[in-house]
Amino acid sequence: MNAIVMKGILIPFLGTLLGAGCVFFLKKSLGKQLQRALTGFAAGVMVAASIWSLLIPAMEQSESMGKWSFVPGVIGFWIGIGFLLLLDHVIPHLHMNSEKKEGPNSKLNKTTMLLLAVTLHNIPEGMAVGVVYAGFLSDSNQITAMGALVLAIGIAIQNFPEGAIISMPLLAEGVKKPKAFLYGILSGIVEPIAAVITVLAAGIVVPTLPYLLSFAAGAMLYVVVEELIPEMSEGEHSNIGTIFFAVGFTLMMTLDVALG
Repeated sequence: MNAIVMKGILIPFLGTLLGAGCVFFLKKSLGKQLQRALTGFAAGVMVAASIWSLLIPAMEQSESMGKWSFVPGVIGFWIGIGFLLLLDHVIPHLHMNSEKKEGPNSKLNKTTMLLLAVTLHNIPEGMAVGVVYAGFLSDSNQITAMGALVLAIGIAIQNFPEGAIISMPLLAEGVKKPKAFLYGILSGIVEPIAAVITVLAAGIVVPTLPYLLSFAAGAMLYVVVEELIPEMSEGEHSNIGTIFFAVGFTLMMTLDVALG
């Protein structure tokens, strides 16, 4: 695995690191409106990345199948949905602004459950970055070094608010700043791990790339629909989340088309 790939894989984690660092500079927890805006922005970035960085390249790589080029995309997409659905049922977790625990019964405390919820949806983001860099390493004409870098930067941009969203509320729970920062980091460390595993797996069986690209897209969209959209839409003035969803979507789309 070359240096370009390793640096690219670590870029999204840097976004989480910087976001978690907000605990040292902000005195109060994030307001509900700001949380909605940041969550909507993250959702928009993930949807655009799923389409332009993952699903479209997956179908382009299957052009030799003619009118059936959508098949790997559909199969991989549904496997990604199923994978996240499985994780949702086997990992105990608690979503932000919710008191209802999900997954199997557990005696884990609220902070740990919140951490697991964020970690759960960071897995597909890491896989997305990993599979795109795997495509770059395979000399795919559809995936360039710049295209892979754009996705990594896009994920890092949306990881910044995520890092803040997981760390800042912990201050209100009585958690000390260094520990809240550590929890924020831990929520994002799964991304480079998932990325490395995906790169290695795709490198072994290059023909699986269209399936892995669409798999990552399905997993990411599962997170958006199951978690992020409900969080950005709850309560009054939910249009803030919708507006920032559009901002995130257009920003990621612009980066991918203009630079990818």
